Amino acid sequence: MMLSHHLQSALSDLRDLVKITQTDIEEIKEAKHDPQFDRLSLKEEKIKSFESKKAMIDYEISSLMTANSDKDLPSLLTKEQHSYLDELKIELSNLREENKHYARLVLVVSNLYNTFLERLVPTEMQGYNKVASKNPSILEVRV
Repeated sequence: MMLSHHLQSALSDLRDLVKITQTDIEEIKEAKHDPQFDRLSLKEEKIKSFESKKAMIDYEISSLMTANSDKDLPSLLTKEQHSYLDELKIELSNLREENKHYARLVLVVSNLYNTFLERLVPTEMQGYNKVASKNPSILEVRV
């Protein structure tokens, strides 16, 4: 049945996204930023793939319910499909947790870089804009 196929395929995409995010977490800890940027297109591709499969799952479920309007959804799905849906929930939760962990690390690294930059090139606010101070001492050239 197509629904089972789409569920399995969506699960595969989610698991791949979790693995990619876990790799990103390990590499951000080691300050290996370039590989993370290199994987962005792969992540985007996996997300689009998952969204497409989710739309197909929605369509298949809608078709099932339309064809069997006298029954409720749980009774229309096989035991295997129920299992796939449970696994999807678990993997979505795993991905959410990994992304939260990754986002915290990205924020820490971003704040660190911003602090370093502020020390190297002091800035001041002019209205709503941050501009370099008139006399950034690090940029003085001494002969």
